[in-house]
Amino acid sequence: MADLRDLVLEAHGAAKWKRFRQIEGDMSIVGLLWARKGWPDVLRSVRVTADIAEQQLSYQPFTADGLRSFYRPDLVAIDTLDGKRLKQRSNPRNAFANHTPATPWDDLHLAYFSGYAMWNYLNTPFILELPGFLTEELEPYAEGHQTWRRLKVTFPDSVATHSREQVLYVDDNGLIARLDYSADVSGGVPSAHFTSGYLEFEGIKIPTRRRAFLRNADGTPIQDGVVVAIDISGIRFS
Repeated sequence: MADLRDLVLEAHGAAKWKRFRQIEGDMSIVGLLWARKGWPDVLRSVRVTADIAEQQLSYQPFTADGLRSFYRPDLVAIDTLDGKRLKQRSNPRNAFANHTPATPWDDLHLAYFSGYAMWNYLNTPFILELPGFLTEELEPYAEGHQTWRRLKVTFPDSVATHSREQVLYVDDNGLIARLDYSADVSGGVPSAHFTSGYLEFEGIKIPTRRRAFLRNADGTPIQDGVVVAIDISGIRFS
């Protein structure tokens, strides 16, 4: 049987991914998480611009017309479109200390969480080729009429992410159908995050629909409310 990590990379177009430096997408991001944190519709219509080689990303508009966010693991900020910095926070992950799922966020909390999360989403599975990532195939998982191969991923400390250990669920075409994690900065609640609507851009396959749910101890999703809903209407590489 083919090595699952290599199968996933090939299926998503990893060889083509290496040709580019930046990815841009038009998105709608809503769900119970944003409402609980005090920002129910702030990301409903945004343009996301992400570096590929570096962990850097911005949203525009961000919290108001004429503003954009800036995310890097060690710094988040809010800028005007002409480059004036209005506020910033160094070591932003530390600002989530002792947060629970009910703790509200300020705009810089929002910039950090939405920044690292989307950078991860757009760059997965390609980041598996970066130094320090460890992978291990787990037992398959069956749910309903579907059976997925599973790849456990351990992230290096150098990459900001939801949790150090995550699990990718892989369909028969080698595409990621689901990922499991516990978002440490928002209280560590177990989540099941489904990906679908794959489209090909520049030979690279990107899911255009994402739905995240809370997850039971047996791995099944709790489908009584969508925690995060992401819809992507366009992707551009440069």
